[in-house]
Amino acid sequence: MTKWSLQTLLSGLHDDIEMRLKMSRATMGHPVSKGDASEKVWLDMLSNYLPERYRAAKAHVVDSEGNFSDQIDVVVFDRQYTPFIFKFEGQTIIPAEGVYAVFETKQELTAQHVDYAQKKIASVRNLHRTSLPIPYAKGTYPPKPLIPILGGILTFESSWSPPMGAPLVSALSSASSGEELDIGCVAASGEFRRNAAGDYTVNEGGKPATAFLFNLIATLQFSGTVPMIDVGAYSAWLAK
Repeated sequence: MTKWSLQTLLSGLHDDIEMRLKMSRATMGHPVSKGDASEKVWLDMLSNYLPERYRAAKAHVVDSEGNFSDQIDVVVFDRQYTPFIFKFEGQTIIPAEGVYAVFETKQELTAQHVDYAQKKIASVRNLHRTSLPIPYAKGTYPPKPLIPILGGILTFESSWSPPMGAPLVSALSSASSGEELDIGCVAASGEFRRNAAGDYTVNEGGKPATAFLFNLIATLQFSGTVPMIDVGAYSAWLAK
């Protein structure tokens, strides 16, 4: 009788992600096709393994003041308490209050791509988010504080040598306020995360995709739930 192995299961999760990213890079001839295939690999992983209360999609994010983010490759958002997600001509638009995390995906990690990801993530964090008091049987709780929106980058390889060394930390540490990357994965090389003090821990080798997924889930667990969205602030646009 074959015995189950947790180590084999966890290793296989990473190996599948790395193999799919490698095949996408090797077989797709057009840069846009490569990028789309890479996005799908990461979206599939998050859709398959995040708890059901979360969703992952390529999307724009909008706030109640009518501001839109850049298009984001991977948005992790709430689907349990967020009352509306817009779908328009194949595009997904998510209210800012429902967003937990945003990621840029690339084939290769470079200083330019880190900078690009930082700017894209800031376009989401800079949006206005509402938070209403929460009613209960004896009254109301005060509005829930806004949760920090996680930002990160997901790639197959790194252009640096060593791939997860000082140049990576230097590029990550150069971010302006609101642009910081909190978590990321280079499937072929390692993963990184940022602590509350703003310092980076970089882990090279191992099974980076699995480690990234577990780190993301653990961080989301401590984030709690999204705030109670002010639907009225959005519906006010109907009268304009």
